[in-house]
Amino acid sequence: MNDRGDLTLDVHLDEDALAAELRGDVEAGLSDTPRWLSPRWFYDAVGSRLFERITELPEYYLYRSETEVLTRRVVEIAALAGPTVVVELGSGYSTKTRLLLDALAAIGDLRGIVTLDVSASALQDAGEHLRERYPDVPLHAIVGDYTRHLPVVPDPPVGVRRLLVFLGSTIGNLTPDERAAFLGQCAEALRPGEHFLLGTDLVKPEEVVQPAYDDAQGVTAEFNRNILHVIRRRLDADVVPEDFAHEAWWDPGEQWVQVALRAVRPTRITVPGLVDATFVEGDRILTEISAKFTEERIDAELSAAGFATDARWTDDAGWFAVTLATRR
Repeated sequence: MNDRGDLTLDVHLDEDALAAELRGDVEAGLSDTPRWLSPRWFYDAVGSRLFERITELPEYYLYRSETEVLTRRVVEIAALAGPTVVVELGSGYSTKTRLLLDALAAIGDLRGIVTLDVSASALQDAGEHLRERYPDVPLHAIVGDYTRHLPVVPDPPVGVRRLLVFLGSTIGNLTPDERAAFLGQCAEALRPGEHFLLGTDLVKPEEVVQPAYDDAQGVTAEFNRNILHVIRRRLDADVVPEDFAHEAWWDPGEQWVQVALRAVRPTRITVPGLVDATFVEGDRILTEISAKFTEERIDAELSAAGFATDARWTDDAGWFAVTLATRR
């Protein structure tokens, strides 16, 4: 644990552990059929900057839609949450969450901030901004994986509840089995009566969804290929990212977008001492799924995990939902 003034930083996933996990994922994913790479490895410093550009694209409605909901409803959410410690998962720079933090601080109900992310640098940068914005609020940053390190989230002070926040429809990157396990972990981490705020992208026409993952400027394609740059930089992989094209398509049966890298010519990816994967033209590496939800599915999955839905808000177009639930 490192204490920097009123900013506490706990490291439960250091660089050596991250490197080992990257090696494990690459070996497993490139040896599997079909091949895959985990989307968690998109987000090095370059990938994070590319994603910030994606959020500004005209095709990428998700960021704007969720921000619309939060901007309009944060006062209502804050009133329902009551005196609370806000715990944000996959927090990054906590940009959208500051809307909620401002609303809670304005009514005197913000009693602490806990941020959890795999990036220590992002947590520290965000922590400096949060400390300046809320100088009297205790701030606790945790370097860890939200699918594994929820048990280390500290208990709140007596008489204060926690509000667990998971925005951006990041939950859509998990398969149904993974979602069930993750939501169960969220419920186990909370006490009865504590709250969970979840952002989810809703099912909508393919002509709206698909361009959000394949924009006209090619930023999403660059972001997708960055995963190959990551393994080249971090694992000394022999790979030519330009040998792979970006693909994204809507699967109406599963109600999700699949994102992949497709070999445009015969090529290979070699990681010394780890894997040597050959590709013929057309071979794919699946890099992401992004599930879309109906309101009925949101309620069913939350209920199965041990939550009761309290309220839900959507943007004017009905494209994105923010749901507040209580741990039963």
